[in-house]
Amino acid sequence: MITFVRNPELGKVKTRLAQKIGDSNALEVYIDLLEHTKSTMLSTTCQKAVFYSEHIPESDMWSKNDFLRFAQHGNHLGERMAHAFQIGFGLGFSNIVLIGSDLPTLKATHVTEAFERLKNCDAVIGPAQDGGYYLIGMTQYHQVFFNNKTWGTSSVLEQTLNETKGLKVDFIETLNDIDTFEDMEGLKKFKKLYDEYK
Repeated sequence: MITFVRNPELGKVKTRLAQKIGDSNALEVYIDLLEHTKSTMLSTTCQKAVFYSEHIPESDMWSKNDFLRFAQHGNHLGERMAHAFQIGFGLGFSNIVLIGSDLPTLKATHVTEAFERLKNCDAVIGPAQDGGYYLIGMTQYHQVFFNNKTWGTSSVLEQTLNETKGLKVDFIETLNDIDTFEDMEGLKKFKKLYDEYK
């Protein structure tokens, strides 16, 4: 199980959200999301890895005792995900699930279900409400998932499915990640902050 994280640095995370609530608040929100992601991952029994956007810190919340730690490589999200899957399969893992780190409603059961679905398909996807996806899993490396996508747009999932019609792809529950201020609406843990800026 892999998660992609941004190094939590002021002014460099949740930049669209920061336009509304400021860099400091956006950083606090992202750190909260990282803590939730870590807790969710630790509730699973699979091998865990974290891939950092910029550099691998000497010490942080992602303990070396619990997580394999790598740096992301690539010019866009597709290349970075491809690199992570190639590393995972190169290490001998047969089923790999990759998740984002900005999902306040992610549960360990989503991850467990994804691994279960991989027993009967080539790939599994957790769709995001914005038209992308928050989770992708594969039983072996398929480059087609990472080519010819307009990353960061509402058409990513549609483009992905168009490119992978020869493969058996299954799905788990659709969730919403936090990219914008509007994504915080209705979330209890962020209610005070949302009410302050709405």
